[in-house]
Amino acid sequence: MATYEKVSLSGADHGLGIMVHVDVTLGTVIHTTPNNTTDWDEVWLWAVNTHTATILLTIEWGGVSVPANVITVGIPAQQGLILVVPGLVLQDAKVVTAFAATIDKISISGFVNRITP
Repeated sequence: MATYEKVSLSGADHGLGIMVHVDVTLGTVIHTTPNNTTDWDEVWLWAVNTHTATILLTIEWGGVSVPANVITVGIPAQQGLILVVPGLVLQDAKVVTAFAATIDKISISGFVNRITP
């Protein structure tokens, strides 16, 4: 029977939001999955844009190949938490990174459900 454990994003300091400091690939590290092929990390991410205009955010999902590993979304200004990754899964030391068209205006928060078979 599988077990589920809710854990913080590995790139977060004590569960706080992660400021996107980069405007090109390879982006700010958001989360790194465990280095094995048994556990799965179900990743949930929300973004907040404190700027006065919409900003294009790019999530690099375990790699940087376009379009296989890239999620892009316009994050509207001052609209609260916007869901950008709705529980997608990764494993085997994959890294989730993010960059934004305007730096230091988008913060990413979230959590991981670690699934162990």
